[in-house]
Amino acid sequence: METNSKETLQADFDAFDISEELGFLLEEPLTTLPDYYRVWMDLANNLTHLIESRKLRDLVHKMPVLSPHFLSGHRELRLAHLALGFISMGYVWQEGQHAPAQILPKTLALPYWQISHRLGLPPILTYADSVLANWKLRNPTGDMEIGNMDLIFSFPGGESCRGFFIVSLLVEMAASSGIMGTLEVMHAMKVSDLVGMQKGLIKVTQSLKKMKETFILMHKHVDPTAFHGTLRIFVSGWRDNPMLPRGLLYEGVSNEPILLSGGSAAQSSAIQCFDALLCIQHEAETGAFLTRMRDYMLPAHRQLIEMLSARPLLRHFILSCSSSDLCQAYNSCISALVELRSYHLNTVTKYITVPGNRALNMGCPLRGVGTALNTTGTGGSSLMVFLKNVRNTTQKALILERPSASREAET
Repeated sequence: METNSKETLQADFDAFDISEELGFLLEEPLTTLPDYYRVWMDLANNLTHLIESRKLRDLVHKMPVLSPHFLSGHRELRLAHLALGFISMGYVWQEGQHAPAQILPKTLALPYWQISHRLGLPPILTYADSVLANWKLRNPTGDMEIGNMDLIFSFPGGESCRGFFIVSLLVEMAASSGIMGTLEVMHAMKVSDLVGMQKGLIKVTQSLKKMKETFILMHKHVDPTAFHGTLRIFVSGWRDNPMLPRGLLYEGVSNEPILLSGGSAAQSSAIQCFDALLCIQHEAETGAFLTRMRDYMLPAHRQLIEMLSARPLLRHFILSCSSSDLCQAYNSCISALVELRSYHLNTVTKYITVPGNRALNMGCPLRGVGTALNTTGTGGSSLMVFLKNVRNTTQKALILERPSASREAET
């Protein structure tokens, strides 16, 4: 019996707003908005120059308060959210860590809040914005590879900024086959199709290995000094952040400061899907943080993770059956996820810990930027402790006592 027909999987793609080739990436993002929003696009398109020349805040203060009601369709809303997210980050962090803005002006805050509400996203630059929706092809007929890809909007940091976001995007793209494998496992488990489950798990393992291989590109395209000293502060939020301990006041929206986390890999729907499928039970504080990060995902993507978490547990199913092949396929997935997380941890050491321990202003065009975040993630977590916890918890999910007998699935 075919448990994973194209029709069934396509229904999942439609329901959860994902695609077979791109996974959670936004397909064919727009790069222009209606002319009414020209001022937003002009600022976002020239953001690096305006930040470096210290002109952005003055121009934001002169902006009119625009209505978001002339935005139509999901992709226009995503581009508007992306543009206002980049402008807001530039506005807050233009003067570096020593003089962050305490108030987001109404000209930004009000339309940003309204657009965020329509999308189901928070009014801050999220991973769903900067990675999933911030890309375009240099040659529209060419392939999606790093030499043919560019950012729609960028921060200071030059090629390292482009490399950081594009490599992150390509890692997400590598996850797409694993998302399909996850859906195949889910449907096969409904009818106890052990062969179908095994095939799906093999896809997930291959995808995780491809993600790690793609992640290696970070070392070629991102300079640690440029990332730590220039770029990193612009993806920092205002929750659990010593530079903005009370949060940020959204003028015209709230009378009290609002606490929101910056974009981080913890907001990756793909990784959280794999955790949910494989029944990774994170420790209380770590698990609570990851669950909170789902609030920074698009609602359809969040719903997929929640559905996977609510389904009968794959690990328990494998422990209750006698298929050593299925157990081995599961353990291979766990091992591949551990390897990916270990590699991420080592990369963070290179790009954050080591530069943070060097002379503070080495190679920083904006003096003193980002040193307050040496031990804290942009999402607000205690970085190295968090990464080690998720890696170690994943390792513990390995099934050490495999079923002794192998059972063939019925066909």
